[in-house]
Amino acid sequence: MPDYQATNEFQHGAPALTGVLVVNLGTPASASAGDVRRFLKQFLSDPRVVEYPRWLWWLILNGIILRIRPARSAEAYEKIWTERGSPLMLHSQAIAAGVAERLRKSHPGAVCVELGMSYGDPSIPDAIDRLRAAGARRLLVLPLYPQYSGTTTASVFDAVTRHLQQLRWVPETRFINQFHDEDGYIAALANTVREHWSQHGRGARLLFSFHGVPRYTLDGGDPYHCQCQKTARLVAESLGLGEKEWVLSFQSRVGREVWLRPYTDETVRQLGQQGLESLDVICPGFSTDCLETLEEIAMQNAEFFAEAGGGALRYIPALNARSDHLDFLASLAGRHMLGWPSTAEDDPQSRERALAMGSAQ
Repeated sequence: MPDYQATNEFQHGAPALTGVLVVNLGTPASASAGDVRRFLKQFLSDPRVVEYPRWLWWLILNGIILRIRPARSAEAYEKIWTERGSPLMLHSQAIAAGVAERLRKSHPGAVCVELGMSYGDPSIPDAIDRLRAAGARRLLVLPLYPQYSGTTTASVFDAVTRHLQQLRWVPETRFINQFHDEDGYIAALANTVREHWSQHGRGARLLFSFHGVPRYTLDGGDPYHCQCQKTARLVAESLGLGEKEWVLSFQSRVGREVWLRPYTDETVRQLGQQGLESLDVICPGFSTDCLETLEEIAMQNAEFFAEAGGGALRYIPALNARSDHLDFLASLAGRHMLGWPSTAEDDPQSRERALAMGSAQ
């Protein structure tokens, strides 16, 4: 028989809390090549991330990529690492704490929040177990991916449900797929741009750079490309930008596969060749700053822009733990929690009745 995980923390009469699982991609434990290699192996072994035949990809990954890329990536991580650790981890922790604080006020005694990472620690299974130990009988999963993609959002679904399959008592579960066009999200993005302009002046162009994915994902029905387009359009409309005042591109491509176009590095060089004095860049697909925003955009692409003849590339930080971002995420979670009915576990007298019938708890 299957060896299901026990639920020893159950007590009759205990309130059935809602556990909110906030999920981000993850980060290496340190900027060392060894930790980066362990992180990359877990990340790149996910069939949602790379859809090659497993046997072929195993050979490529272990025979080539993991022999070369960790050292290079470690150098990049070293450039952005802080005394307190990974920026992605620090911002993700701050987001989870901010969402928890707001939900405790709006749903006193009814909600607990944990942070989980798709790759690395704290893991999704560990975060779910902490929610269960706190009394969660309902589970709301909130991936910090505004635009849905099979490579990210669906990977979180896989990790969550894979762990739930090991449980004897599975919590009622809801999943937030995307929030790419939510008013609160669009408003927070527009606010960051306005604040940037008020402090630094307005750049000659605003570039929306989203993380790229292989073109075959779009051809296979993934809505990510369309949702990125909508996010950028809505923010541009909120800012009152004309069609020639903003540009959209996709970054972080690797390998020889065709990815979503236009590519960010090529776009930045083309804009530099036009002699633009300044280029503002925002990355709306990243809820937190990370390697791809701080090193790839603010450092690498700033060099590309200058080398091509442009002036200053000014990166606009991710939403991170801004108050308007936290307000939106807490509101989003609260709306998805609506309609969950009370259960027998919410009845304070159920424990007395259960004990009288011979229950140990």
